[in-house]
Amino acid sequence: MKRQLYLAGGLTCIALGAIGAVLPIMPTVPFLLLAAFFFARSNPEWERRLLDHPRYGPPLRNWRERRAIGRPAKVAAVTAMTAGAVVTWVTLGHPWVWVSLGILVICGGWILTRNE
Repeated sequence: MKRQLYLAGGLTCIALGAIGAVLPIMPTVPFLLLAAFFFARSNPEWERRLLDHPRYGPPLRNWRERRAIGRPAKVAAVTAMTAGAVVTWVTLGHPWVWVSLGILVICGGWILTRNE
């Protein structure tokens, strides 16, 4: 039963990561990191395939081995969060823009302080 729950969690995270690959505000790699975690406990073959993926494998391995985020990924993440804050400001205005700015400062600051 536990293995099936981990497998369901992995598949859900893969789906969310796929959505994040096409939506600019939703992240991809954090969901794939969770998917790798779940697959390690339910289906090691799928975990290996995820880590060997030509596009997403290197950032996943960097995070696992060194807790590192590459500079291009940092720039992309902070740029996407900034764009989200601007869109929030233009569409919803005050006070909702403060939520986006808070996320940008907290999450963006955390991302920028990770190893490269």
